[in-house]
Amino acid sequence: MDHQHADDRRLVERLVQGNEHAFDEFVDTYYPRLYRFAFTRVGRDPEATQDVVQSTFAAVIRKLGTYRGEAALFTWLCSFCRFEVAAYWRRRGKSAAEVELIEDDEFIRGSLESLGAVVDSTRYSFEREELARLVWSVLDHLPVRYGNALNWKYIQGRSVREVADGLGISAKAAESLLTRARQAFRDGFATVAGG
Repeated sequence: MDHQHADDRRLVERLVQGNEHAFDEFVDTYYPRLYRFAFTRVGRDPEATQDVVQSTFAAVIRKLGTYRGEAALFTWLCSFCRFEVAAYWRRRGKSAAEVELIEDDEFIRGSLESLGAVVDSTRYSFEREELARLVWSVLDHLPVRYGNALNWKYIQGRSVREVADGLGISAKAAESLLTRARQAFRDGFATVAGG
């Protein structure tokens, strides 16, 4: 038996059984990650992102019984989200393929999934956007608590106390977790960015 995604399979089993706590855990864990995943894929439109993520959750809930744990649950959810992003662009007469993201490259996606990611000119602006997407992708593929803690602290600007409250731990434990999360991010980013 493959133990790599055992926690994901257990969560899905609890969801299928109708466990309310499992549903809360599922949404709390995966909504922010799917939101970040969809955001750049729908042109950074917050309302469109929310619609796409909600459609993704609706589709996923209907298909939970088909999840077998052959891939990480987040990877499986992203496949549904990609379908919803494509539908979003089709409704606007465009192709989702027109939105090329560095993290969609097969090699980079493989690297991300194996984690456990000033010059004012057009070229540098593009490179900064690519770098930002890569940063989001690495955050999405870190352990959930690490990704959320780093997002809250360094992107949303929350205090250590607020991060601790969000994680349900002490401020001292949050500081320790942030230290480990920063190291995991550095290691993951170095892996994805080639050193």
